[in-house]
Amino acid sequence: QSIHKDLEEKIARFHQREDAILYASCFDANAGIFEALLTPEDAVLSDELNHASIIDGIRLCKANKYRYKHMDMQDLEAKLQDAQKHRLRLVATDGAFSMDGDIAPLREICQLAQKYDALVFIDECHATGFLGPNGRGTDELLGVMDKVTIINSTLGKALGGAAGGYTTGPKPLIDLLRQRSRPYLFSNSLPPAVVGCASKALDLLMDSNAIAQSMAAKTQRFRSKMTAAGFTISGKDHPICPVMLGDARLAAVMAEDMLSRGIYVIGFSYPVVPKGKARIRVQISAVHSDEDIDRCVEAFTEVGQKHGALP
Repeated sequence: QSIHKDLEEKIARFHQREDAILYASCFDANAGIFEALLTPEDAVLSDELNHASIIDGIRLCKANKYRYKHMDMQDLEAKLQDAQKHRLRLVATDGAFSMDGDIAPLREICQLAQKYDALVFIDECHATGFLGPNGRGTDELLGVMDKVTIINSTLGKALGGAAGGYTTGPKPLIDLLRQRSRPYLFSNSLPPAVVGCASKALDLLMDSNAIAQSMAAKTQRFRSKMTAAGFTISGKDHPICPVMLGDARLAAVMAEDMLSRGIYVIGFSYPVVPKGKARIRVQISAVHSDEDIDRCVEAFTEVGQKHGALP
């Protein structure tokens, strides 16, 4: 419908790209791009901790596959050197990694891509709407909006929270996806109500940067207070704040205890994260007040002391 086309145009304008294409989810966007874009003559270089949907999308294509160590630029450069024999090279990375809250070194990735004549693809599901001065994502945050070729992201998190995903980038690529991308061709489009919600969310972000700026302040408040209380918070300056505990049972019982205090947080342990890396993942939202954040830190401190996570 016309509202779908209007939303695609708005997404492209928000990311300052030529065009965009909507999917039912970003999982579908990731499933649809690599097979349509890459041939057996090409190469894709993927961060080892990329999201499962990126991994699955890459599995579907026939390109030569390289996996580089997490955010390790020396390893990426070595892989790019080896991949020079292929027709086209695509570096694929999450902009922000969802389990650890760390942010890809996009400046360095883009420099290497330029040096070795590669394209850069980023998944921005855990960045769109709140990272960067205007909430445009990690490429805006790190000043490389003109150097990233392709962005996949979601409407299901900061941009409405219901469903939907998209690819945005050069118009010839989007035209190709409309003809070749299976999840687009052989699935339903987004429900109109979801389109309306996402469109309004983008209006709010493009009208003012107040929401994006408030997220940065709230994130800093939570991270600094939790660190001062004695907790280890993974990642850097990201609203996904993993409280690292190490022990799976400790993460589970502390999350239950937090819920009994009216605070909903989730414990993660193996196989979702590596053994010994159990954590409670906290996600800061624009609707959280300073009082909400302070109450959460107080509850974490009480529960942590109760279960021996804090002295």
